[in-house]
Amino acid sequence: MQDDQALSVRRQCELLGTSRSGWYYLPKEESPENLRLMRRLDELNLENPEYGRPRLTALLRREGWPVNQKRIHRLMSVMGMEAIYPRQRTSQPEPMNEIYPYLLRKKPITGPDQVWCADITYIPMRYGFMYLVAVMDWWSRFVLSWELSNTLEARFCVAAWKQALLRGRSTPLISNTDQGAQFTSREYLDAVEDSGVQISMDGRGRWMDNRFIERLWRSLKYEDVYLRSYEDGRKLRLGLRHWFVKYNQHRPHQALGYATPEEVYHAPESHGAKPATWA
Repeated sequence: MQDDQALSVRRQCELLGTSRSGWYYLPKEESPENLRLMRRLDELNLENPEYGRPRLTALLRREGWPVNQKRIHRLMSVMGMEAIYPRQRTSQPEPMNEIYPYLLRKKPITGPDQVWCADITYIPMRYGFMYLVAVMDWWSRFVLSWELSNTLEARFCVAAWKQALLRGRSTPLISNTDQGAQFTSREYLDAVEDSGVQISMDGRGRWMDNRFIERLWRSLKYEDVYLRSYEDGRKLRLGLRHWFVKYNQHRPHQALGYATPEEVYHAPESHGAKPATWA
């Protein structure tokens, strides 16, 4: 693809539906041992999201890993993993970034496009790792868009938001995220506000509000990522594309009356949707 002088790399990536960060992806410079350790940390975090550095270090030592808290702290920082709240936090707010209030308290979510949520997770690969962001419709669990990046910069979150706007039935009333640096960046906030969408951010004690997308990460990793151990970003992207189609279109959800997210999102009247009473 790079030998095609008639098209810029930007245009080639647009035609292929990939990001430039994914095309230029190079494995992170971590040792094979650290990559194995980081994958195990990710597994332990999914199993015990409330565990912090001391307990994770203790668990790993019991499994025979020669680690100390300093090493675990560094790797957790690289992975964007934090246990201040009883959940994985893939990003931290920048001190100068604006924090928006939480808007969902006592607001029943009764239909699609009332609230979209977004979150980021760490994705281990055989020879490196990447970060994944997804935008989900809260009511239907339908994944509107997702994007990969080899850095935690805000650009891939903005790209995912813009893709969600193109795919969604309509613009949502509220966008809800955590207070991570990507979601509090001016670039991301401008993209959301320019869409005419209200911004809501989880505060302390609100970690359960993203439980639906946290369950998405758990399903994705146990059903696909951990099993396949993708070698590089290209194969990872192809695999994720297949899994998200399966998740949206073919995977029945008990919480949705065994309908699929796509069925519920695109035929809400058949699944008990009601207008937002607070809109």
